[in-house]
Amino acid sequence: MMISRIFIILFIWFQFQGIFIHFVFCCIPGEREALLQFKNELTDPSNRLASWIHDSDCCRWSGVVCHNVTGNVLELHVTSNFSLDEDLLYGTISVFGGKINPSLLNLKHLKYLDLSYNNFGGIPIPKFLGSMTSLRYLNLGAAGFGGMIPHQLGNLSNLQYLNLNDYFYVESLHWISSLRSLEFFDLSHVNLRKAYDWLHVLNTLPSLAELHLSGCELYPVHLPLVNFSSLAILDLTTAFQPQEVLVPHWIFGIKTLTSLDLSGNHFLGPIPSHIQNLTSLIQLGLASNEFNSSIPDWLDGFSQLEFLYLQSNRLEGRIPSSIGNCTSLDSIDLSDNYFLGPIPSHIQNLTSLIQLDLSYNGFNSSIPDWWDGFSQLEFLYLQSNGLEGRIPSSLGNLTSLNTIDLSYNKELEGGIPASFKNLCNLRSLNLGNNNLNGTLPDSFGMLENLQNIDLSQNALEGKVSETHFTKLKNLKSFKASGNRLVLRVNPEWVSPFQHIEELELGSWHVGPLFPAWLRPLKHLYSLDLSNSKISSTLPIWFLNMSLSGVNINLSHNQMHGNIPYINSDIDLSSNHFEGPLPQVSSNLRLLDLSNNSFSGSISNFLCGNMRTINDMSVLNLGKNRLYGELPNCWENWKNLRSLTLSDNNFSGKFPPSIGTLSEIEFLDIHNNNMSGEIPLSLQNWKNLIALDLRDNELGGDISTWTTGEAHHLAILNLRRNKFHGQISEKLCHMAPLQILDLADNNLSGSIPKCISNLTAMKTEGASGQWLRPYTRAVMIYIVSATIMSKGRTMEYDRILRYVRSFDLSNNKLSGEIPEEITSLVQLQSLNLSNNLLDGRIPENIGAMQSLESLDFSENQLIGEIPQSMASLSYLNYLNLSYNKLSGKIPVSTQLGNLEASSFIGNNLSGPPLTKDPRDTHTVQIEKKSGTADEEAEVVDLFYLYVSIAPGFVVGFWAVVAPLAFNRRWRHLYFAYLNQLWNKICECF
Repeated sequence: MMISRIFIILFIWFQFQGIFIHFVFCCIPGEREALLQFKNELTDPSNRLASWIHDSDCCRWSGVVCHNVTGNVLELHVTSNFSLDEDLLYGTISVFGGKINPSLLNLKHLKYLDLSYNNFGGIPIPKFLGSMTSLRYLNLGAAGFGGMIPHQLGNLSNLQYLNLNDYFYVESLHWISSLRSLEFFDLSHVNLRKAYDWLHVLNTLPSLAELHLSGCELYPVHLPLVNFSSLAILDLTTAFQPQEVLVPHWIFGIKTLTSLDLSGNHFLGPIPSHIQNLTSLIQLGLASNEFNSSIPDWLDGFSQLEFLYLQSNRLEGRIPSSIGNCTSLDSIDLSDNYFLGPIPSHIQNLTSLIQLDLSYNGFNSSIPDWWDGFSQLEFLYLQSNGLEGRIPSSLGNLTSLNTIDLSYNKELEGGIPASFKNLCNLRSLNLGNNNLNGTLPDSFGMLENLQNIDLSQNALEGKVSETHFTKLKNLKSFKASGNRLVLRVNPEWVSPFQHIEELELGSWHVGPLFPAWLRPLKHLYSLDLSNSKISSTLPIWFLNMSLSGVNINLSHNQMHGNIPYINSDIDLSSNHFEGPLPQVSSNLRLLDLSNNSFSGSISNFLCGNMRTINDMSVLNLGKNRLYGELPNCWENWKNLRSLTLSDNNFSGKFPPSIGTLSEIEFLDIHNNNMSGEIPLSLQNWKNLIALDLRDNELGGDISTWTTGEAHHLAILNLRRNKFHGQISEKLCHMAPLQILDLADNNLSGSIPKCISNLTAMKTEGASGQWLRPYTRAVMIYIVSATIMSKGRTMEYDRILRYVRSFDLSNNKLSGEIPEEITSLVQLQSLNLSNNLLDGRIPENIGAMQSLESLDFSENQLIGEIPQSMASLSYLNYLNLSYNKLSGKIPVSTQLGNLEASSFIGNNLSGPPLTKDPRDTHTVQIEKKSGTADEEAEVVDLFYLYVSIAPGFVVGFWAVVAPLAFNRRWRHLYFAYLNQLWNKICECF
């Protein structure tokens, strides 16, 4: 009986407990309704609030946390700030948006509200949030709100955490002074330019422990005394308005700081010595400023310092030995400065390091051999220095290494150490752009964690087989172009790196057959097999692969045959392909078929699919056997940014529809038979940077040429055409112009004085127009240009942005050379030869200190050579021949070392000429005082010359007449003689 009663009592107790538990975990009905109203105003593309439905317990809803006794909603997490694992789980997950419903005011017990990392479309922060006084945590960071921060948030007196990290603005921060409990405050990217009270107000918050003001455009304010008695973390990265200022002194009064980040400002001078008073620092960030001193030697006072970031300044000298006393350092970044000398030996004391970055400096020693104690080192960056010698084998003992980068040390030589086989945790290895030799160790194939390898541009040689890739199943990127390696694998080989994304084997010996092991690789987005001795056809299976968006480089091989179609971005230049142009997919962005033997018209290629707009950005069909007129169907190629049709046999006029290519940046149709005038529509191409139409039959009045909307034009080459008329002052509006070539036309009139407005020819460094953010397709396409300089044709590509050239030669220009031309001080090549110019050489010609080539020959210039020309220290080609210059050649080592032919056809004397003008008069007097025998000899010679003369005249004019009346033949003939003379000189 007793047992039955106990059983009944326990049964009733458990039932009651079940009811109680069920009761306490059910949310309040009114709060559930408030949440549902809140949900109805939100946009939720991924349906992440699917659990928020009627007749269910809101305490079990996603993102809702309730009190475990009362059931009141305490926390609301409606954020899209996912962890990496969740990103992978959800894939491309969408963020919340819409509006914030005032129903949240019914959540009377809400303490925690997180709406961060969403997109609310720039709507203002709801003012009613200032009435939710129970809040202790409010996170609106990167939520997509906009406008001014409402001052009503100052009513949230219980707040301990406030994140407003977004692009808001305020005019005053006075409302913050009431947030006395605030411990964490993030105002990053809020525009505080007009909030002059920002420091005074923040200084009143007694509990503040962490403050973020990154990117706030602060006005520098100085206080004699600050009250931040609890502040431990201060983030002022890129915080101040962009002006060169000193570090504000009030920062040095915060003795409680453990983390200080002043990176990304414009702080000047030496690193402030007052920082040494902040001895509690664990993290110090001074990166990306203008500090120009050496590293101070008081760093040894920071016994707790774990993170030191000084990168991207102008620090110089040697690293002080005191840094070796900071034995708590986990991470040190001194990259992108001007440090010199050897890598300091006292760094070997920092055995707790996890990351060491000394890249982009001037360290010029060998890599030290004292790495054995760095058992925790995971990241080692020594790239872009002057390191030399061999890679020490002790680096192979750093078994914790995740990443090692020794690239761009040109004097680094020897082989890859065999000890690298011990780097079992290595994920990224970069040894590219050095002078390493020897073979690729077989042990590479055993480093199964490797994901990224870069061995490009070295002198490695020997055979590479399946063994080198045995366990590289995680490989994502393998770059080894520019070596002399030979790939020898079984034709049936299946590579272990099935998920590889980048594969670059340029200049390897991969051929003669196209590699079949590429066929299973479905994740490639970059493939380089250029110059790899492949001499087969392009397999159909490769053309059929799903390679959309992949950049493929198969250039400089001996591949041949016809290509029916192309479905991926590809560079097939410099092969032996032939036949008609292939059909191409409309989603291609880059296609380079240049320097092959494709023939026929391009009508089918361009006009085959008139119903679809092509995505093509870069199209190069240069150096083929294409012919005929350009078809009138360019309106479907509106996305073209670079178009090259040079070195073919195109003829006729420009079709009207070519004017629709409004996105064009580079247009090259040189060396064809194009005729007619340049369409006026080309002048409205607002993105045009380079226009090369040289060596055609184009004509028209050059005075009508203007840039129109082409405000970025940097290269204009119209050499060897049939343009006429005067050079208009409109030319001077082309301020970005850095290469101007109008030579070999029929231009007349004078050189306009306003050429001093050509700003790019006066400005040092790379032209800004070349540094604009291009599309990815244009970025990988190297633009080249050919100019006449130093008496010969020169082609520039990678350094093209630094070239400055001005060429108006072989025209009919008259008048004086304007003095204003001497303001173009960055010109490297100036050619005004073979015109009708008169007057004197500008007296201030010596101001053009960058000149390497100067040609004023075959004009009617008079007077003396200006003395200032002697100061042209870079000048290595000068031609003043066949003018009417007189006097002595200015004395200088540069001018004296030039050829005498630079000055012939004038009345000049002095080195390098050996004959004085007075010698002519002396010789004539001596001839008059000769003996009778000499006079008889002269008579005999006279009759001899008379008998020879008729034959000479006939032979002379048979050769000279065509040269006199045909300008093109004349230039080709003298160019041939010049090349012949250069070859003769080379032989001796």
